[in-house]
Amino acid sequence: MTGKDKQALKALASQLPSVVQIGKEGLSNPVIDSARAALSARELIKAHVLNNAALDTKETMQTLADMLGAELVQVIGHYGVLFKKKKEKSHFAFIKN
Repeated sequence: MTGKDKQALKALASQLPSVVQIGKEGLSNPVIDSARAALSARELIKAHVLNNAALDTKETMQTLADMLGAELVQVIGHYGVLFKKKKEKSHFAFIKN
């Protein structure tokens, strides 16, 4: 993924609500399943590491991205943006994988 692609995804993600919340239990199976379902439906998601979670946001987001086979686009504060392009009928045809 090129820098321009990441820049475009960051701009799109700024308007998105967070659809995955990671609490004090960390990356539990329900959180991973929820993130997987959201990624397969939306391709671009925002996740939030809650304040009560004693986790490093960047490390947690990178682990989640690796588990899902997704690309970590950005981490700002307690929020991370993940992207996984669909093989068919992608809304992000301009992104080169």
